[in-house]
Formats: sequence, C-alpha cells, structure tokens
Amino acid sequence: MADDHFARRVTRLGALADPIRRALYRFVAEQPGAVSRDQAAEGIDVPRHTAKFHLDRLVEEGLLVTEFRRLTGRSGPGAGRPAKLYRRSRKEVTVSLPSRRYDLAGQVLADAVERSLEGTPMAAALADAAANAARVVVEAEPGSGLLELLEQYGYEPRPTDEGFRLGNCPYDRLAADHRGLICPLNRDFVGCVARETGRDDVRVEAVEPVTGCCVRLTVSSSPA
Repeated sequence: MADDHFARRVTRLGALADPIRRALYRFVAEQPGAVSRDQAAEGIDVPRHTAKFHLDRLVEEGLLVTEFRRLTGRSGPGAGRPAKLYRRSRKEVTVSLPSRRYDLAGQVLADAVERSLEGTPMAAALADAAANAARVVVEAEPGSGLLELLEQYGYEPRPTDEGFRLGNCPYDRLAADHRGLICPLNRDFVGCVARETGRDDVRVEAVEPVTGCCVRLTVSSSPA
C-alpha cells in the first residue's frame, strides 16, 4: 500500500515531464475559472485534439478536475450541450526522499496554539492536538493498520525482535532544531495512532534518535 501511494505521487509528477502537458497544466492553473478544450488549445497554440489528449491525461493523474457547463449561459431547448471544462485540482503533490511530513507537524502545532490561546496549558494542548491528528489520519484511511499508516506517513517501520523500529523521522529538520518540542509531540502522535488502530499490544518508547526516529514500538505477547 505504501509503495502504491508513493508510485501514485511520482506518476503525477511524471505526467508533467511532457512539455505540452506541462504547458497545459500551467495555462489551466493560471486561469481564474475553468477552461474549455478550445480555450486551452488556443492558449498554448496546439491543435484541439492534442489538447484533449493531454488534458484528459492530467485528469487521470488527478492534477486537473472537470466540470460541465453551458458556455452560452442559456438553458432549455436550443441552448446547446454542456461543455467539458477543466480546472486545477486542489490535491497537493510532493515527493521528498526520505519522506518528510512538515505539513502534518504544522497542522498539529497550529491546532495546539489555538487550544493554548483558549486557555489549555501548552503541554496538554500539544498532546490533545497530536491525538486529534491521529484520529483524523486513521479515519481518513479506514481499514488501514498501524504499520501501514506509519509507512504511508514516512516512518519506515522495520521489524525487530521486540517489535518495530522507525527508520525515518518525518520531521527531521524541525526535530534537529526543536527536539524538546517535536519529539514528545511525535511520540504522542504515534501512540495515538496505535490506540486508534486498536493496537493495545503496542507500547511507544522514547529512544535516542541517532539514526531514524525518536520512537520505538515494543509489542507485548498479549494486549495490555
């Protein structure tokens, strides 16, 4: 599943390697509203059938989305068929090696600051924000297990005799400068993901992050 997720992101970026496709994507993205095939073809000076082929490929890769609307502004008999229009997708596609999730850290920190401004002590606000982020992550991927989610979010879990070590820190640069803030937040998040996925047999332990993550997962022989 994690390999499939990575492959989808890389494929989307690869779709922009073609210069015509890249030009079409940029043209559509720069417009204030959705555009037709004719408008896109004229915008980058290519034949309509060429624009159609590449626009539909961009839709298949999730970089563009479509809608249907009559361009005449009229309705009823004689108004003509709705035209297929294209606009940029709201999906964000990034690839980094190794995987980093500064977006997730930013969401948790922003949530914690809002909770703190409402009166919650900062330590509790960070723990609550991490728990909320874990619930959102689990709910967004119904049926996914703990290790699958950790792989998807860049932790690179690897089996050990006691359980699992996490081979990568998704927040590496943040943790390097703010270890006392990011590492506890990270442990809270991983621990909550374990609980939300029903892994009561997993204990989250802090380790010195010489390489990889500051968290180790120990699996007990029976649920705690």
